[in-house]
Amino acid sequence: MENPDVIVIGAGGGGSVIAKELGEMGIQVLVLEAGPWYGNKNWPNPNQHRGLAQESSDPEDLDSSLYRKQLTRLENDMNSPINGKFRLGPADRRRSPWYRNIPNPGLLWQNAGIGGTTLHYWANSPRAHPHAINKEWPITYDELIPYYEKVEETLPVEYAPMTSKEALFFYGAEKAGFSLNRTLDVMEIGYRPQPNAILPPNKHLMDMNYSLEQLSHMEGCTLSGHCEHGCPYGPSLDKMAKRSTNVSYVPLAMKTGKVTFRPNTFTTEVLTELEPTGHFSAVGVKCRDTWTGEINEIFTKVVVMAAGAIESPRLWLNSNLPYNPWVGRGLTNHYIDTLTGIFDEKTLMQIIGSPTSDPFIGHTSGARLDYPGLGTVQDMGLSPGLLAMMQYGSSQAGYNNHLNSSLWDQKGRLTGSDLKENMDNYRRSLSLLIIADDDIHFQNRVELDPYTEDEHGPVALIHYTPSKTEAKKRNQLTKIGRVLLQKAGARKIHRNDIAANFYIHPKSTMRMGKVVDSSCEAYQVNRLYIADNSVQANAIGGTNPTLTTQALATRTAKLLANKYF
Repeated sequence: MENPDVIVIGAGGGGSVIAKELGEMGIQVLVLEAGPWYGNKNWPNPNQHRGLAQESSDPEDLDSSLYRKQLTRLENDMNSPINGKFRLGPADRRRSPWYRNIPNPGLLWQNAGIGGTTLHYWANSPRAHPHAINKEWPITYDELIPYYEKVEETLPVEYAPMTSKEALFFYGAEKAGFSLNRTLDVMEIGYRPQPNAILPPNKHLMDMNYSLEQLSHMEGCTLSGHCEHGCPYGPSLDKMAKRSTNVSYVPLAMKTGKVTFRPNTFTTEVLTELEPTGHFSAVGVKCRDTWTGEINEIFTKVVVMAAGAIESPRLWLNSNLPYNPWVGRGLTNHYIDTLTGIFDEKTLMQIIGSPTSDPFIGHTSGARLDYPGLGTVQDMGLSPGLLAMMQYGSSQAGYNNHLNSSLWDQKGRLTGSDLKENMDNYRRSLSLLIIADDDIHFQNRVELDPYTEDEHGPVALIHYTPSKTEAKKRNQLTKIGRVLLQKAGARKIHRNDIAANFYIHPKSTMRMGKVVDSSCEAYQVNRLYIADNSVQANAIGGTNPTLTTQALATRTAKLLANKYF
């Protein structure tokens, strides 16, 4: 596309949304994405070759059969942060991933590609806790509701169906004294099915006249689990069950005839010019082809950064945009932890009528307990390898020493016979993800590493240290999770005490009210907007951030169009 009206940097959770919204208003949009494109005929072998074209705008280019071939159930093939298809790195898997400097041991679980990190997200799509928005944001929760509703209808968002692990979770939550929360707007403590961007189960799922292969080509969730590997099940790419943006918003954007997506294009600089008023204005970008190394400049009327809470501040700083003390500052992450309860067959038979809980069946996370003021507790049905990594291999507490504790039977990393025993009981387990709300701290930040550069400039240096307040919230939630597992009948409970630098929800590094105004336009650079997690003014109560980013992107598109078009 030549002379686009708007350039969007990043085709993930926010970038694809704002592109679709602008396209429907008749605005020409070019989306630049650093990673590969899976499921597009122009890139039949996206990890081996540059492809047959530079960009794509025709929905006829989308190919569900190709997408099926490119996504596998192999955990390392899909999710390895070093050379997996779902990693933060160039399309060519023979090359190294893009480096970010995390001083303490940790993992930044993000992805590059059309669809961004929604390619391997669990599709959890709850709204923010209202008190968190009304507490610190320059807009109110009520202002977000119509945009939440539009995204929930577009994806769509549905309550997760109940499988064995959800039944066990709900049983434990009820026995622990919690009540069912019957609303999307969480005003009080309660448990409920997870609102997920996953299509309802296939209506023929239990019909023995249909084979699993036939069901996988029909519309609707097959409850086959492994959502983190992507989801290639559906009659066409735009009807795949898990509604990552590459199968939801990207096809809708292309159908407008106004939006073009260009993968394998890493944006290295936002170009500006000085207006007569003395204010800077965004006029274009400088970008690099990740296959050839070719550098190009593309000019436009408006630039939207949607590269994520790590790369957006890095891009600002590498572009030498005006100094703002809050650029990259105030990083929130959600201080997470994990628990696993092991159950006896007899207990499971009494509660759910099955000798196994089979956590791999159904949505990766289909149940949640919201606790405004603390955060959330959610069930977690990761596939075995990922569960072993996240639950038993990422602790900051060292190796399990069989401490006699009234709270946990085990704590820390597991190896040898301990690990083998717990994984032998994988099918009789229930794992919980603890997500503690965190506050804004100026010292938690993304900055440029003064000593390390890659082909795109100085890399991001990330600092995140939870305060005593975050640690207290996390400990309270883990104790609530322990009670839930005990009440559900678990005979053994393991606490991971996961490392603080395990990043699954980075946000707030380009905060609304500090770096951008209430429309998400930069205070110091006209015509520069941001549409990713980085603009969230706080940690939104400890809930998954994607839906809030998408609601904000929908709102920003409207305000951007009204102002400049």
